[in-house]
Amino acid sequence: MGLSDQPRSGARRADFQREIALEAASGGDEVTEQELKKLLASLRTEHRDLDAAIDALSGTGSTDQLQIARLKKRKLRLKDQIAMVEDQLLPDIIA
Repeated sequence: MGLSDQPRSGARRADFQREIALEAASGGDEVTEQELKKLLASLRTEHRDLDAAIDALSGTGSTDQLQIARLKKRKLRLKDQIAMVEDQLLPDIIA
């Protein structure tokens, strides 16, 4: 990992660490069930927080549609990440 790949701010550090964990989970690296559950809880919390932020911005009649669109896009990415981690925890079993 090069210097340009490292996060530049504290706010991005958590996102960076989460991305590393997601890559490890999807790449077949050894990730414990406890780590996946912790990651899932973190993703769900952030998803709820984004939902509240979007509602607050929309409810106040904010004219910053670009910011709302960015939050919605991030929320969709989180939803995909949540689904991926849930699949790791509860894989489909073909009967």
